Amino acid sequence: MERTAALEKLARLCRENALALQSSLEFCASHGIGCFRINSQILPLKTHPECGYAMSDLPEGTAIVELFQQCGKYAREHDIRTCFHPDQFVVLNSPREEVVERSIAELEYQSEVAEWVDADVVNIHGGGGYGEKTAALKRFAKNVKRLSRRVRSRLTVENDDKTYTPSDLLPLCQATGIPLVYDAHHHRCLSDELSIEEATAQALRTWNREPLFHISSPLEGWQGPRPNRHHDFIDIQDFPRCWESLELTVEVEAKAKEQAVLKLRKSLQRQSS
Repeated sequence: MERTAALEKLARLCRENALALQSSLEFCASHGIGCFRINSQILPLKTHPECGYAMSDLPEGTAIVELFQQCGKYAREHDIRTCFHPDQFVVLNSPREEVVERSIAELEYQSEVAEWVDADVVNIHGGGGYGEKTAALKRFAKNVKRLSRRVRSRLTVENDDKTYTPSDLLPLCQATGIPLVYDAHHHRCLSDELSIEEATAQALRTWNREPLFHISSPLEGWQGPRPNRHHDFIDIQDFPRCWESLELTVEVEAKAKEQAVLKLRKSLQRQSS
């Protein structure tokens, strides 16, 4: 009985999340926003070791999937690119097999939803360095082979602000065919020998579809104590000029979310006029 009640509650939450996604996409369409990141927990507890479930376990699970598929149809019709960014516990290069197994399960789940909604990006970080980044990235490449085609066709990797720079990840991308989501903010926090222009050019070559990059600004400025923390909005000076002429999806990572996107767009329009 407890399991039945739990599944009924989960079904209700999944349905509400599908409807909320539809509303979010409609907002994007009405405001000219061309990209939307879908929350990783849109199917709550989907891969939980005790509470996890298949959609066929849920009351009206097929109807819930159809709601998500309708979201995908709407996104296609309105040229809205959707993507996923799994949580930090997804670590493909962990030396602990149980962590890798949980990470694979999470990537499979999010890619299943991505298939429903026609999202083409499931983006993760490189993971830990574990004292030997070369060996850690070899584990990453090895574990990529354990993923389904559904995941591999969507998987991307992003440079971070603590461990892996663009130049660390580019050989992995070239060897595996995984595109690099270039994050200019992270690159400024954790630099390498590449300039922003060079990293941009090399990241572009890893994509077989329209590239997706990230932009954000530091909360307390570049001279502040923790420049890796994200501001509510984007400082136009932080937007790389070399991006302005590119066919590119730029995902805004800012606490003000859609308001930050709209403000940045206005700033870019003023700058180009």
